[in-house]
Amino acid sequence: MLVNRRNVEIEWGDCDAAGIVFYPRYFAMFDASTAYLFEAALGMKKIAWTKAFGIVGIPMVDTGAKFIIPSSYGDVITIETSAAEIRRSSFDIRHRVLKDGQLAIEAHETRVWTGRDPADPNRIKSMPIPPQVVAALSRE
Repeated sequence: MLVNRRNVEIEWGDCDAAGIVFYPRYFAMFDASTAYLFEAALGMKKIAWTKAFGIVGIPMVDTGAKFIIPSSYGDVITIETSAAEIRRSSFDIRHRVLKDGQLAIEAHETRVWTGRDPADPNRIKSMPIPPQVVAALSRE
């Protein structure tokens, strides 16, 4: 599977009173990392691929993380993001965070490919993930 890597410098505002990254900030970084994975796979930014495929988005339905090594203001971490499994309309994303070359966090997300429900446009509905998206995320 395609792996997208990006470096993130920890900002002062990412940290809590203990001086380490406040855990919800990591989930914001993971959300951005998922968008960057799709950008690398599809060659277009999120706003473009959601329009191109006629979807509302890829909402998260499950997430979790194992925190191994803390990070602090000024640290530079590397986030490695890949699709772990792709199903008909949902998929699992894996994030590995490295700090100084060591595994700091293992995280996962389950997301759903969604569009407007034709029966009720105020609702969203899962849709099959297009084969070209599956192929783009599955390449090495």
